[in-house]
Amino acid sequence: DGPAASGKSTTAKLVANRLGYLYIDTGAMYRAMGLKAGQLGIPISDSGSIAAMAEATVITQKPGRKGVTTFLDGRDVSREIRTPEASQLASDISTIPAVRRRLVAQQQEMGKDGGVVMEGRDITTVVFPEAEVKVYMEASVEERARRRQAELARKGMPATLAEIEEQIRARDRQDSTRADSPLLRAAGALVIDTTGLTIELQVEMVLEEAFKAGARRE
Repeated sequence: DGPAASGKSTTAKLVANRLGYLYIDTGAMYRAMGLKAGQLGIPISDSGSIAAMAEATVITQKPGRKGVTTFLDGRDVSREIRTPEASQLASDISTIPAVRRRLVAQQQEMGKDGGVVMEGRDITTVVFPEAEVKVYMEASVEERARRRQAELARKGMPATLAEIEEQIRARDRQDSTRADSPLLRAAGALVIDTTGLTIELQVEMVLEEAFKAGARRE
């Protein structure tokens, strides 16, 4: 778990690869749900219509050579959901309890047999509170903004640091203050401040925790 751009996605993917586990990106599921609402023109304030839409929506993920591919009702939306607008829609739609219930149920089904590395904002507090390994990753707003700016630049979507910092602060406020499943550190979680850390060190820290819990060393 952890806030936006804290390093959890990259770390989780690499840890899953090292362990031979399935990687599940739950944030992409909320992005896909928000994308659909936007495409259908359903305002986030219309919680009844959003709830009905969520019940009729199927979101799946499949691992591939370039990472996880996210499908929305059978359509690959992996690129469409990686925009600042999609990020904000994800945060907005995640405040609706019916959406969270729908996606949490899907996530629990996906991970029920174990052997998964699942990342998001409520995995160790709501989805799998009894997870064998719990990790909470964080970093300074400035560090996270630099990472997000570099990511957007690689995708041809330039933005200023000031703009991104404001977006991150707004997302943090929304994620940590929502009534349903707010972003919290789970009791007993390994807390990693990734500010200034290399990806390699982050991965090793999580792997060591997994090995302590009984994961097999490849």
